[in-house]
This record gives sequence, C-alpha cells and structure tokens, in this order.
Amino acid sequence: MKPLLSHLAGRLLVSDLLSSSLSAAVLAWRGRAETGSAAAPVNAISHWLWARKALRQDSVSARYTLAGTAVHFAAALLWCGFYERLRARRGAATPAHAVADAVAVSAVAAVVDLACVPERLTPGFERRLSNRSLVMVYTAFGAGLALAGLAALRRR
Repeated sequence: MKPLLSHLAGRLLVSDLLSSSLSAAVLAWRGRAETGSAAAPVNAISHWLWARKALRQDSVSARYTLAGTAVHFAAALLWCGFYERLRARRGAATPAHAVADAVAVSAVAAVVDLACVPERLTPGFERRLSNRSLVMVYTAFGAGLALAGLAALRRR
C-alpha cells in the first residue's frame, strides 16, 4: 500500500508543479503585458487572505506575491487531484486520454473558478486580466496536466 501511495503522491506533485508553474508563468507574462506588472495577477490571488487590497497591488511583495503564489499552487492541487483520479480510473491509458483528461479538467476548473464559486473564492486574477489572457492561463494549466500525464505514461 505504501509504494502505491507514494507513487500517487509523486504523480500529484509532478502534476501540481507543472500545471501551477506553467499557469503562473502565463499569469506573469499576461500581467506584464496588460497591467505593466508581472506580479499584479499573482498578487490578486492573495485576495483570499487580504481581501480587496490584494486586488490593487502591482509591486512584488512578500505579503501579496508570496501568498498569491502559495494559494495558486495549493488550489491547483485540488484540480491536479481530480486529474490524477480521472487518470487512475482509466483502464488502458493512452497519450490521447492524458491530453483529453487534461483539457476536460482545465475546462471544468475554469468554469468553476470563474463562474460557480462565490466571489471571495475566485482566483482573483480574473479581475486583472482580459478574457483572452484567462484562456491562455487555463490552457497553460491544462498543458501542464497533459505533460504530467504523458510523463507518467512514459515512466510505465
């Protein structure tokens, strides 16, 4: 049982690191392009902790940027967990399944994050970025999931 648990934990960690890192990079890139600050959309994520003040912060800071990064990576764990659970339920996993599952989970994540949860639990970055950039962020998140799924298939 322990090897299986550590294997799943490893896959979850890889999924989280890849999807969170890629989406955070796009957040920074699009933030720089649209607000002049790479930190602004990441800071906005910390509105979970610091309310409206975090939504207005443009500069890098321990309080807003580190907190926003931590919340981003932690929240992504939930979606990565769904992805890994979906992957584990597949009998004969293929590269096409890994990608399709990543697209499905990232699409559901976008809908839930942006349209279903109370305002206090939204990612926050949607208040700093355009819809076009939001599509890019969730696409990057899905790409990270797909890369993790494909890597897991190669390790088999």
